[in-house]
Amino acid sequence: MYYFCYSTVALFLGILVDLIIGDPQGWPHPVAAIGWLIGRLEGWLRRLFPETRKGERLAGFLLAVIVVGISTLLPAAVLRCSYHIHPLAGILVEAWICGRLLAAKSLKTESMKVAYALECKGLAAGRQAVSMIVGRDTEQLDESGVIKATVETVAENTSDGVIAPLLFMAFFGGAGGFFYKAINTMDSMVGYKNDTYQNFGTAAAKWDDFVNFIPARVSALMMIAACFFCGRNMREAWRIFQRDRYCHASPNSAQTEAVIAGALQIQLAGEAWYFGKRYQKPTIGDDIRKVELADIARSNRLMLVTFFLTAAVVLALKCVWIFWAVNVA
Repeated sequence: MYYFCYSTVALFLGILVDLIIGDPQGWPHPVAAIGWLIGRLEGWLRRLFPETRKGERLAGFLLAVIVVGISTLLPAAVLRCSYHIHPLAGILVEAWICGRLLAAKSLKTESMKVAYALECKGLAAGRQAVSMIVGRDTEQLDESGVIKATVETVAENTSDGVIAPLLFMAFFGGAGGFFYKAINTMDSMVGYKNDTYQNFGTAAAKWDDFVNFIPARVSALMMIAACFFCGRNMREAWRIFQRDRYCHASPNSAQTEAVIAGALQIQLAGEAWYFGKRYQKPTIGDDIRKVELADIARSNRLMLVTFFLTAAVVLALKCVWIFWAVNVA
């Protein structure tokens, strides 16, 4: 019971840490450490197992087990030791973890860099800026394509980088946040359906689909609610969400993309290039109007209000549970 109270305070402080500090350049980040671990283990496991479909899938499965195990148990041990020393020490350590695993401010900062580059430095700079936040090839993108890619990234990462880690930390504490980020980082590194990762990344991709199933839908519904506070079209957001939320190879990625497309009354997705190959994806939303530079700021506003609403609901529910538990006891 006491840990649940401490964890709630830590989560609240962590939200403030993310909103105030974000991800300052040059500061070490836990996701970078997870990425380093994935890179080292990938090379070792590929040498250990044969380059067959079965061998690569087994290697990828072991990668997932080892990375998730280390990434969850190590911070859990650190938190346990911190709370053993003193509750305040535990709260501060967990608050720092929560703040570093949330990405609301950094998502806004990095996506607005694209808007600034396009507006002030031109298309080439915009392509370079957006290449830092997307996994697709950006050399073929025109200005409209750069804006669409940025809006799509803000939409998808509203779930992956903001709401999903928030929910996991709300239910399972800081270690739960690391559990989620380990899976999500693996998927972003090895979950591609190309010749290199078709088999090796199977476990990472499937695990990511599983852990994001509920958060993606919660994110979409909360984003629809956020439309009311942002002056966006709630009815259209709901309509496109119902119609286009499965217009993606992933069962989760189009959930929030569909909401933003409907809210902004633009069309997203469609043609994209990955590793030099052209892919024709289904479109999301209706082409009611052409995308414009201001859509990047509009998508960020939706992301932040979605974050505030979800955080308020989560913290309120945790406080209600604490109040109920104290009175029952």
